[in-house]
Amino acid sequence: MELKKKRKLKVKTKKLLNSFKYAFEGFFTSFKTERNMKIHILIMFIVIMMGVFLKITSLEWIICIFCFMIVIAGELFNTAIETVVDMVMPYKNDKAKIAKDVSAASVLILAIGSSIIGLIIFVPKIMLMI
Repeated sequence: MELKKKRKLKVKTKKLLNSFKYAFEGFFTSFKTERNMKIHILIMFIVIMMGVFLKITSLEWIICIFCFMIVIAGELFNTAIETVVDMVMPYKNDKAKIAKDVSAASVLILAIGSSIIGLIIFVPKIMLMI
């Protein structure tokens, strides 16, 4: 491989690694600064422990993992939107409030939907134990 191609490959690899690094930084920043992210992660771990204890099926695991992903991604989008709104509109503004409220509402809808799915998966298994 010629030197020019090696350098290009090295630059592309570095850019790819940096994109992962920045993504993880974004996740950990959100976790450190957002109370709701901590709550979502805590609930995720509780659901994982319950899933192991109640021996949920592979399909149920897939559904739970999808719910984890969608709620956490929603919370990340919400954090990003609220941060940008705060940057461009540092003082009170009705439209900025609408943007932030709607963003937060979208996460609420995702969390409620995921909770209902969790109840559908876990309540019958818990009822069998009683």
